[in-house]
Amino acid sequence: MKIPLPATRRRARIEIIPLIDVIFFLLATFVVVSLSMVKNQGISVNLPSAVTGNPQEREAAVTITVTKSGDVYLNQEKLAPGLLSGRLKQLKTENPDTRVFINGDREAYFGAAIQILDEVRSSGITKVAIQTKLGEPLQK
Repeated sequence: MKIPLPATRRRARIEIIPLIDVIFFLLATFVVVSLSMVKNQGISVNLPSAVTGNPQEREAAVTITVTKSGDVYLNQEKLAPGLLSGRLKQLKTENPDTRVFINGDREAYFGAAIQILDEVRSSGITKVAIQTKLGEPLQK
C-alpha cells in the first residue's frame, strides 16, 4: 500500500539582491546626471586667475563674456556692437536687483572689459563682479 505524501507547495519568492543592485544603479545614474546639469550661462573662455577671488551668489545673474577676439556675449547670445547698453537697461527695468558677472578670456583686450564695465554701471546696475578662477599669485 502506498501512502500519499502531502504535496509541498512552492511559494513565490522575490529575490531582493538584484532589486538592490538596480536601485543603486539608478541612484548613481541620477547623481551623475544631476551633477552634470550645472547651469553655465556664459561662453567658455580661459579665465584669468586670482588669489583673492570670492564665490558669489549666481541667482538672477546675467553673464557678459568678452572673448579673445573681442566678441561680446550676453549670457550665450552674441551681441552686435552698440546693443549691450539697451539690453542692460531692459534687464534693469525688468529686475531692479540684477547682478552682472563679467568674464573674459585671459588674453582679451582689457579696454573692451573696461568699456563693458562702464556700460553696466551707466545702465544703473550696481552689483557687478568680475569672474576669475582660483590660481597662484603672479611671480615678479
